[in-house]
Amino acid sequence: MRWLGLYLRSRHAPAALIGAGGCAVVSWSLWSVFSDSRAVGPEMVVLTLLLSVAALTATLGGPDDALEKTAALRWAPRRAAHLLVASLVVAGLPLVTLATGARFGPAGLVVRDAAGLLGLTALGAATIGTPRAWFLPLGWTLAAIMFPRAEPLLGRIATWQSQAPSSTAAGVVAGLLAAAGLVAYAAAGPARRAPAGSAT
Repeated sequence: MRWLGLYLRSRHAPAALIGAGGCAVVSWSLWSVFSDSRAVGPEMVVLTLLLSVAALTATLGGPDDALEKTAALRWAPRRAAHLLVASLVVAGLPLVTLATGARFGPAGLVVRDAAGLLGLTALGAATIGTPRAWFLPLGWTLAAIMFPRAEPLLGRIATWQSQAPSSTAAGVVAGLLAAAGLVAYAAAGPARRAPAGSAT
């Protein structure tokens, strides 16, 4: 248990959890106050998920790059467990609201987008590093929300975040991103940061 506590503190997990929870609470409060509908709009649901993922991105990397690559610890199962718990947090926060006046749903949309966005972020952490891992999910999701496309198939794939929960194409894309991110991050961990003096 001591190792787990040190691990969570080194990755700023408490602050990240507060940030993710705060995003969900603010979104829920805004919808409750300013909307007459109990069902939260899909755009608001996706944005809330995106903000929660962004808040948890910092936990994907630690302060010591060398320690992340050491063979003394079995990192792969720890990293996989880390992502699975993060996905439960990202999806669980909105799903709790299904029992309240402002409902973040449907559940299929929440689970699909939480898995896909977190997988995409983990893939970014493994390839371009944790500090920039949220860039692609942010840009891609904002574009998908502003320019949703139901047709043709390529449009449903490109804007998978904003598709209906019943969309097979969106589900496949989200599943592939979740699997790729899980495998890449569990196997390789976060990409090493460039030395501070390398740019000079």
